[in-house]
Amino acid sequence: MSYSADVPGRDAKIRTQSVDLYYGDFHALGDITFEIPACAITAIIGPSGCGKSTLLRLFNRMNDLIPGVTVNGKVFLNDESIYDKDMDVVSLRQKIGMVFQKPNVFPMSIYENIIIGPKHHGVTGKRELAEIAERSLTQVALWDEVKDMLNKPGQSLAMGQQQRLCIARALAVEPEVLLMDESCSALDPVSTMKVEELMEELAEKYTIIIVTHNMEQAARVSHMSAFMMIDEHKVGRLHEYSETQQMFISPKDKLTEDYITGRFG
Repeated sequence: MSYSADVPGRDAKIRTQSVDLYYGDFHALGDITFEIPACAITAIIGPSGCGKSTLLRLFNRMNDLIPGVTVNGKVFLNDESIYDKDMDVVSLRQKIGMVFQKPNVFPMSIYENIIIGPKHHGVTGKRELAEIAERSLTQVALWDEVKDMLNKPGQSLAMGQQQRLCIARALAVEPEVLLMDESCSALDPVSTMKVEELMEELAEKYTIIIVTHNMEQAARVSHMSAFMMIDEHKVGRLHEYSETQQMFISPKDKLTEDYITGRFG
C-alpha cells in the first residue's frame, strides 16, 4: 500500500519506497512506502514495539550503528537516495538532526554544547561561533534564560531547559530535518507546552518528524500522522497515513480508530 503527502503547498522532503529493515533474522519493518512533506510536523504513532523509533532512525541511518542491521528498499532526501554506497553519512546527519527521549546534554558548558557541531564541521572563528550560539539558543527561546551563564555546565539546567538546549545543539549545524523521539515524555506539562510551541515555530523552516505515545500531542502539533502496527508475523508496518485532522476525526480503518481513542495500546 502506498501513501502520499497531501498537505497543500508542501512538497515531499523524504520519501520511502518498499523499505524492509532486519535486525539479523528479525524482520522489524515491512514494505514502508510513504512521503513526508517539507516544513510540516509528521507524527509517527502506534503501540509499543511496532517499529516507530526504528522507522525514525531510518531517516538519518542511525540504525547503521546497530550490528546486523540490513535495509532493503529506497529512502530519499530531496530525491537523493540516502542508502547509496557513496552517501556521506556524516553529511547526512548534519542535514537530519535528532533529539532523543531524555536530554543527552554533553558534560561541558552550555556554550560548548552548542558549538561542538559547527566546530566539527569546520567553523573556527570565535565571532561566527558566538553568532551561531546566540541564534540557536534564540530559536529555542533559551537565549534570554542562559545568556549570562553560558560557561556553566549544560547539565546544571532544568530538565525542560536541557531538552531545549539539545534542540538548539541540533539546530546549530543548520539541518533540514529534525527527528524527535518521544522528546517530551520526560518533561513536565509546562516544559512540554514550551517544546510543542517550539515545534510549531520551527516547522515554518524545518521538516519535523516526531515519535509520540501521546495522542493529544499528536493531535495538537502534527500536520500528518503515520499509524504503525505489527502484523501477524510481528513485522512493523505502516497501517494508515493521512492528515492528522482526518485521521483523528474520520480514520479510514477501525484499528486506527481503536488506537487513537485509547481502546488498546
